[in-house]
Amino acid sequence: MFALIGRKRSRTARYDAAGLAEADSGRVLPRPLRRIVRFAISLAVGRVSIARHTGTVSAVAFLAATGFYGMSLGGHTQNFAQTTTTAAGFAIDDVKVSGARETSEIDILEQLGLDGTTSLVALDVEDARQKLAKLPWVEHVSVRKVYPGTIEVALKEREAFAIWQHGDDLALIEENGSVIAPLRDNKFSALPLFVGRDAETAAASFDKQFDNWPGIKARVKAYVRVAGRRWDLRLDNGIVVKLPENNVPRAMEALSRFEAEHGLLERDIAAVDLRLEDRTTIRLTEGAAARRKVVLDQRAKELKKVTDRS
Repeated sequence: MFALIGRKRSRTARYDAAGLAEADSGRVLPRPLRRIVRFAISLAVGRVSIARHTGTVSAVAFLAATGFYGMSLGGHTQNFAQTTTTAAGFAIDDVKVSGARETSEIDILEQLGLDGTTSLVALDVEDARQKLAKLPWVEHVSVRKVYPGTIEVALKEREAFAIWQHGDDLALIEENGSVIAPLRDNKFSALPLFVGRDAETAAASFDKQFDNWPGIKARVKAYVRVAGRRWDLRLDNGIVVKLPENNVPRAMEALSRFEAEHGLLERDIAAVDLRLEDRTTIRLTEGAAARRKVVLDQRAKELKKVTDRS
């Protein structure tokens, strides 16, 4: 009996000391608040010991958190991270590029924005990839960090299929007709030339039709789109071959036959008109036309003399 009474009194004493029970009213603090009140009372009477320098560390942590929050609001977090990691030995000192045939490494470095103090840690790889993807020749690009200070850039470049002339401008195009970049030099002079509005979109399908006539195809200097409907061929000797809107193979077979039997494309002619199925029209050059006129006039005179004599 004594033990039970003593235990009950001890518990009541603890509640009174912690302020958890009010004897007069019989009310008890909620359970979540009891530990807080106990800890506050223990801290006040000295029963809880605090390690040395806790205040200093807490103050430094508070100031650091405040500083980071201020930098975040001011947009300086990236600069701080870059400066810190660069000083720690993570400055980018090497850029390895693979797959770049037409893309200049100078253009790549400009897009990356490297200035000798750029940190590898702070570099945004996705942002760098998006910037490089905007370069004219780049079809696909990947960017990879290699610590402590190297960037690896792997490019897949677009393939130039032909040259497209629109007005006075020349541009390189892909097989699907997409423009790659303006033509700057003679490096791509061996590519076929397509001239005119909409010529770039129809270039590939039209070019493939001439694979069956490699001899004539090798002599074509330009494929000229006419009114968005049909094509003219400009050959290396200046002859213009006018093709029909439909059934181009029929016209090419006729041209190939004339060339094989009569050497038509070696003659002094200006144009061959194959637009009509039932006839082929040949236009002579001015010099050839003048010489032909002289011959015809001479024949007419001789014929007249013969007629007068009879």
